[in-house]
Amino acid sequence: MSDEQELDQRPRFELGDKVRICQPIRNDGTFVGQPMGKILALPGDEGYVVYISTFLQRFYIYAVHCLTKGFVVGCRAKELELVEKNP
Repeated sequence: MSDEQELDQRPRFELGDKVRICQPIRNDGTFVGQPMGKILALPGDEGYVVYISTFLQRFYIYAVHCLTKGFVVGCRAKELELVEKNP
């Protein structure tokens, strides 16, 4: 799926889905209290999708509550893989 067409499709993940982070997630400046560029989550970290929003009217952003970190990070679909579908 190309980035330009992402919002033309349904979100890949749904609220409550358990996901695993596949790429390091760095602070892009939107995570208050942490320096820009700091790694917030690592590949293998798991959590649940708690909110879905959009960015630049092009991409879905999945707010993932990382269980081991205890906070929520924003991720693109390409940075996540499904662990368990919300029933």
